[in-house]
This record gives sequence, structure tokens and C-alpha cells, in this order.
Amino acid sequence: IRAGARTYFGENDTWRLEGYTAYGFTDHKFKYGASGKVLLDPKSRLIVSGGNRRDIEQLGVSLTATQDVLGRSIASSSLVTVGANNRLTEINLSKLGVEIEPVTNFRIGLGGTFRTLASALPEAFSLDYVDPEAPTGIASTIRQFDFNALLIYTPGRKTIGYGVERRGINENYSTLLLNYTKGTDGIFGSDFNYSKLQFAYSQPWQVGGFGRLFSTLEIGKTFGAVPLGLLNVIPGNQTFFSNYGTFPNLDFYEFVTDTYVSLHLQHNFNGRLFARIPLLRKLNLREVIGLRGVWGQLSDENIALSAPATVSTPLQAPSDKVYYEYSVGIGNIFRILRIDFNFRGNYLDSPNARPFSITGTFGFDF
Repeated sequence: IRAGARTYFGENDTWRLEGYTAYGFTDHKFKYGASGKVLLDPKSRLIVSGGNRRDIEQLGVSLTATQDVLGRSIASSSLVTVGANNRLTEINLSKLGVEIEPVTNFRIGLGGTFRTLASALPEAFSLDYVDPEAPTGIASTIRQFDFNALLIYTPGRKTIGYGVERRGINENYSTLLLNYTKGTDGIFGSDFNYSKLQFAYSQPWQVGGFGRLFSTLEIGKTFGAVPLGLLNVIPGNQTFFSNYGTFPNLDFYEFVTDTYVSLHLQHNFNGRLFARIPLLRKLNLREVIGLRGVWGQLSDENIALSAPATVSTPLQAPSDKVYYEYSVGIGNIFRILRIDFNFRGNYLDSPNARPFSITGTFGFDF
């Protein structure tokens, strides 16, 4: 059970507080998250923010993570999944950051995060790693302090309002994101010294009268030895919900990398094909196709560091060839539902590989 609240006096509030609390009936533990932000200078959009979250999370659902304090995926709380959703992480995350927008639609963020990571279900999922300083030579909890620098450019984005949170009024703009993370050992007992560089580029394309294509390219590299909890997990999807940016035929943690390149393509024909079929024309259905692929590597050094975790989580990267999936979908069913039929293109010999899946999502198309 989960409940949340936030302050709201008007859409132009210069500060905002929000939070939630939850209780798990399986682990009998309370979870919580709280954050706040304040707009100090409306002209430069200078914002200071901070927060803390302690919760159980499915961290293997996003490649380009920005450490959102209250961010949470549907995979973390989905009641029904394909297979066991037991590769969950107990996370305690604190963050303090500052953001500025020196030029319209160009944001610069700087901050620091401290987090502890441990398996929420140690008997089913391990985050253990080799630690010569531990009494047994193996550690189960990661303590990590990171410096973060984030650049986001959204040319063509239009917003309304002038408060700490603005509302977007269009979707036909691109997003370029560059994220640099510097992990530092020693600070607050932090364990690892490493660097991580991530780039993401999302772009909608209007393809003449043939509908709209949406593409996302993600590239990342981790420099230095880190355990499983700090590596880049190729985002799987064991839920029954379509989630753009994930691979619906991959299990969580099926592929793990320290170097990756990922591409997602999704095209909506906006009913152009179904409109030519008399019996379907009046239903105003939408045709959607998708293609997604990822290539990645995992160094021998990182495999050796996380060797204790491989008992429950074999470490494999899609390095031999690009892993890919494709899908066909029907949208605007009853004006609100979309169903996708997803097919796995290769790596079918992997244990428990899922060659086919059906996912859906709710939303209005205009």
C-alpha cells in the first residue's frame, strides 16, 4: 500500500515539497521518499533541490539514469509479471543538487548523491562482490558517493508557467542528454572510484503522410572496476505493460554491461493502413511497429569482481552480436488501449529465453 502528497498553491509556485510512504505486506517494512526544490532566480532558472528515498526498487529498467529521488518504475511494484520479479534492490538514496538554465531549453545540473545498495531478496538475488577488506572476503552492501554533472538540451520545447515546475505544451522536440558521474571512494565510507559517461538522443520524426517515427539512441561507458549494483543493466520488461525504452522479451538482469550502444525505433502510421480496409475504417485504429537493438560488453575485471553474485545472476553481455527485437501493435482500441506483439530476434538459446510476448498500455490518441 502506498500514499503520497505534495504542496500546491498554484502552477507558479516557487517551491515545492513532495513525498510518499509505503508498506510492504511481504517484507513487513515501511518505505518512504521525500524531496523539495526551490526556484531562487526566475531569470536564470536557478533551482536548488534535495531529497532522500528508502525503498525497494527494480533498477534494471533504465540505461540512462539521472538519480531522480522520487523516480520509480512500474516494474518495482507490478503485482503480476512474467516469471519471478525477485531481482530487487533495497536502496537508500540521498541527493543534493543545483540546476540552471542559462539559455532557453538548455539546462545544466550539478550535484552529489550518496546511496547504499543491497539485495532485497538475498536468497534469490545477489549483489555480492569481492572485497579483500571484508572478514569473509565478500561484501553484500554497496556504499557509494557520486558527483554528477548533467547537460540537457531540448530545442523546440515549449512550456508555460514561471514557477519551479513548468508544464510542457508540445511533444515535437528532440532531447539531447549528456550525463557524467564520478564515483569517489573514501567519502562517507564510499567503496568505489570510477567514472561513467552516458549520452542519450531522442527525436520525433514526421515521415510525410506516413505517420510519425520516434527514435532514441543511448551510448554509455563505465571506466574503472565496479560491482553488479553499479553496472549498466540492459532494461528488460517482465511486466504486461508496454514501456518504451525497454526490451519486453528480456528478463531483468539478463544482460549486464559496462559499455553499451542501444537504439529504439517506434513508428505510428496514424491509421493510414487500417483506413484502407472498409470494415476497420470506422474503428479509427492505429498501426504501430517497433524495432530495438542493443550491443554491449562487460570486462573480465568486472566479471571477476562480481563473481560471488553469479551464483544467482549469470553475467552476460550482448557482445557476440547485436541483440534485437521487433514488434507490431494496434493502438486506439476503444480510444484508450494499445496492444503490442513483441518478437525476440536472436539469443534464443539463452536459458529461459522468451521468443514472444504481449504487452499493452493505456492512453488517449488525438
